[in-house]
Amino acid sequence: MAEIKYDVKRGADIYRAIYESRLQGWISTGKIKQGEVIVWRGGLSGWRRPEELDELKPFFEKWERLRLRRVKRRKPEKQIMLRKKVIKDILIVDNEKDICLLLSEALSDRKYNVAIANTKKDALSSIRRKIPDLVFLDLKLSDGDGMKVLSKIKKKNPKTTVNIISAYGSDERKEEAKNKGAYVFIDKPFTEKEILRSIK
Repeated sequence: MAEIKYDVKRGADIYRAIYESRLQGWISTGKIKQGEVIVWRGGLSGWRRPEELDELKPFFEKWERLRLRRVKRRKPEKQIMLRKKVIKDILIVDNEKDICLLLSEALSDRKYNVAIANTKKDALSSIRRKIPDLVFLDLKLSDGDGMKVLSKIKKKNPKTTVNIISAYGSDERKEEAKNKGAYVFIDKPFTEKEILRSIK
């Protein structure tokens, strides 16, 4: 068998090149940051912090430039966070006075300002005086269709949340309400928990 000859110097050079390349890559991608590690340098240098070495400083600078570009691309937190809408004034529109009373008590107990309208006419009059933050709206009113009230509300202030409460929740009516801007459709009979959960 022929004797295998090893080129120790070449092997050491290859190892050192791989080591340097890997070290430079780790620094350039932020895997190694300033103050985190020390590395061995031959001769009198011994153990050194990589950020102190002239040959490695450009790779730290490269990572810093990359990091700053990422920060600039990132939108400020206040812009990407959705501001939660504050609900204060609530209008209940329903021709059933008992339901209005129960809802009013439950909401007033939680410090909401509550107004009540039992007809389409009263609802439109109330909206003209003051646009609420949230409306609980029945579709079947004694003097007209609640859908028209929904359209009027959204025309006056598109940001007002309208939650439909109705015992006549066919798929067609639900789809129509959604298309006209209703936030949620709550079927009667409903629970207090459902009402409170719908407040957005």
